[in-house]
Order: sequence, then C-alpha cells, then structure tokens
Amino acid sequence: MAVQASHLGRVKKGKDIIALNVIAYGFCGFIALICLIPFLMILAGSFSSEAAIMNNGFSLLPQDFSLEAYKSVFKEPMVVVRAYGTTIGLTICGTILGLALQTMTAYVLVRKEFEWRNIFSFFFYFTTLFSGGLVPYYLLIRQTLGLTDSYFAMLLPLLFSVYNLLIMKSYIQGIPESLIDAAKIDGCGEFRTLVQVVVPLIKPALATVGLFIALAYWNDWYNAMLYINTEEKYPLQYFLYQKINDIEGYKKLIANGGVSGSVISSVSLPTQTLKMALTIVVTGPIVLAYPFVQKYFVQGITIGAVKG
Repeated sequence: MAVQASHLGRVKKGKDIIALNVIAYGFCGFIALICLIPFLMILAGSFSSEAAIMNNGFSLLPQDFSLEAYKSVFKEPMVVVRAYGTTIGLTICGTILGLALQTMTAYVLVRKEFEWRNIFSFFFYFTTLFSGGLVPYYLLIRQTLGLTDSYFAMLLPLLFSVYNLLIMKSYIQGIPESLIDAAKIDGCGEFRTLVQVVVPLIKPALATVGLFIALAYWNDWYNAMLYINTEEKYPLQYFLYQKINDIEGYKKLIANGGVSGSVISSVSLPTQTLKMALTIVVTGPIVLAYPFVQKYFVQGITIGAVKG
C-alpha cells in the first residue's frame, strides 16, 4: 500500500500532469478574460464623456474622463436609495419564500406516499407547454386579486417557477430513500424530515435555485410597469428604465426644436454613458453576491461522486 501511495504521489507530480494543468488553467483563464472584456468596456464607458463615445466608440480605458453619467443617475440620491430598498426587499423576501415553497412542493411530489404526485406533476409540466397569455394574467392581478399599485403585484408573479421546481425535484430524487426511512423510524414527521434531513443535503440545489429566483426579482421591471403607479414604489430596474426613457425623450425634443439648442446640446446629454453607468449600478450588488454562491455550484458537480 505504501508503494502504491508513493507511486500515485509521483504520478500526480509528473510533467504530463503539470503540462495538462497549465493548458487547462490557461484555456479557462483565456475564456474568463474574453467574458471580462465586455464588462471592462462598460465600466470604462460609464466614466467617459458622451462626446468621446459618439466620436471614438467604446474602449477598454475611459476616454475624456467624466462623471456626468453617475451625476445624472444620482441626481436625486434618495430616490435611488428608495428604489434600491424596494428591489433588495423584494429580492430577499421573494427568494426566501420562493425557495420554501418550491422545496416543499418538490419534496411532496417526490414522496411515493403521495398517491396523486403524478397527476400534480403533469399539471405543473402542462403549464410549461401552454399558457393563458398576458390578458388573463393581467386581469388576475389587477381585478381578481386587486393588487394594483401593491408590492404583492411584484412579489407574487415570480414566487413560483415550474423550471426551478423541476430542478429541485430532480435533486431531491437523488437522496437515498433509506435516509428518509431512517428518519421516520426515529420518529420524525414529514416536515421535520424535510428540514433536518433533506434540506442539509440539497444545499447546492438551494443555492442554484435561490440564485435564479434572486436574479429574476433583481432584474424585474415588467411587473412594475404593468401594475405600479406610485413612483415611490418603483424597483431599481424600472426606475432606471424610466431614467433612460426620460433622456431619450428629451433628446428627441431637442432634435425636433422643442427646446432651444443654445440651452443644452443633445450630444452633451449622457445617453450611451448613462446606459453604461446604469448597468454598473444595477449589476454591481448581484455580481458581488455571486462568489458566495459559487462554492455550492462546485458541490453540485461533485456531490454523489463518493458512494458508501
């Protein structure tokens, strides 16, 4: 055994393994750099002047350094803070409630004791093939549920996803049935079995689905456009969407002679740079949160590799 262990140690340190690692890490680093370049261009564009962008295009370094785009975004800082608060609150509440709802639903559909699990699974899957369309969905939220200009109008539509349910269901199916039977023998009920036995084993799935739910809430602006009338309730994405529309409309007004050209030039208005700055403002927090979830994706790939 000692000879085999030393032999394996020498194999791991061989030149072929080192060369393979260099090629693999080099290739992955090259792909990562390609993915990073667009973000660097956006970052540089957000600190460039509008005239430089219009004349020279985008580059990896700021051109004619300017903070006009960020000044335009944070012209009313409390409005931005309020929009951030709305988005963060919806993202946290929606992610927690969505994970709880989809985990419990997936667990029920996996349990063989639930005789109607196949029927309910078919109903869930059927909704991925056919949809009632926008009009019934709109009438349901506004008239039937009466959620106009309510935070629930932005919270409820994204709370449940059949795609995420299928991911969670597939992951729970990989848990050995003997673990759940052992928990029942020890006197655990279904809810306690779910919380104390199943949930600790599906952390990679929870992280993955949780990230999907959080991204959906963070990037949502469509529901706010349909149902929210009060500006104080605008989430971050819709607030920034309105900001861009205001700048575009003002530029068209100037181009049509509605505003005197001597007052302000349409070229000086930060349109392209504003879009870059808004991208940085919107994606910054979610990009910073991603590394905390990354380790669970690695576990999701390697889990189940060791049997025993």
